[in-house]
Amino acid sequence: MNAGIVGIGRYVPEKVLTNADLEKMVDTTDEWIKTRTGIEERRIASDEVETSDMAFFAAEKALKDAGISAEEVEMIIVATVTPDHPFPSVACMIQERLGAKKANAFDISAACAGFMYGIITAKQFVEAGTYKHVLVVGVEKLSKIVDWEDRNTAVLFGDGAGAAVIAPVSEGRGILSFELGADGTGAKHLYQDETIIMNGREVFKFAVRQMGESSVNVLQKAGLTKEDVDFLIPHQANIRIMEAARERLGLPEEKMSMTINKYGNTSAASIPISIVEELENGTIKDDDLIVMVGFGGGLTWGAIAIRWGR
Repeated sequence: MNAGIVGIGRYVPEKVLTNADLEKMVDTTDEWIKTRTGIEERRIASDEVETSDMAFFAAEKALKDAGISAEEVEMIIVATVTPDHPFPSVACMIQERLGAKKANAFDISAACAGFMYGIITAKQFVEAGTYKHVLVVGVEKLSKIVDWEDRNTAVLFGDGAGAAVIAPVSEGRGILSFELGADGTGAKHLYQDETIIMNGREVFKFAVRQMGESSVNVLQKAGLTKEDVDFLIPHQANIRIMEAARERLGLPEEKMSMTINKYGNTSAASIPISIVEELENGTIKDDDLIVMVGFGGGLTWGAIAIRWGR
């Protein structure tokens, strides 16, 4: 029995912060931001919308897409580094709000790789037969921990949420292989003090290497080749990092998801937000082989090879 994604949803705030807006806030230009990151605009949550609100909105859509009620959810995993409070967890807050009375609930912290960590944790419980439906949410309100006077980080991040229901899927579909990893020696390069602190050069070098390696590794583990890949969904951190992963797999541009231009880096939310975008565009179809890969503070990383469909 393979576990896979049977329902997915996303939420992005209404407020758009453009590069032109940022030009008025910090010493930067639209051209500089676009050429180095690929970002043109990002979404920013209002003061009234908290991390748990965005998680709830995305989770509701995922449950509806999966065709299940909240009471059928047996576990809730929320990946976030920007919870409403140190405790209770965002997972517990949305458990109550959804009415998922039978679900246990907890948060995990793996930064931008958090959604991958959540999906793989859910997979273990589903394939062991312990639970049938696990809700995984990647959500961030990064705007509340960004230093808006630091031009190196202020231009990068946005807010949003993505949620997926993990459950048994039909023969041949679902998660075929995965890789999770961490390197704590790199923790000093990307962390939160009062705001996000990043050594961009070191993070870039790590990400370019690891995204490509992990993508190739999950294909090898699944007994597949680069030629078998139909689509790549990388963490939307930086267009140059994403392109390096695409080139490592030998894929044409149209076979890689690119939503960074519209939403910026939404950390744990970026991959599920991108999945919904590609489904709405008709880019992802049943039985497509998809590679999802991400990296984040920790340093952490994760990759999944999945055969799409229920």
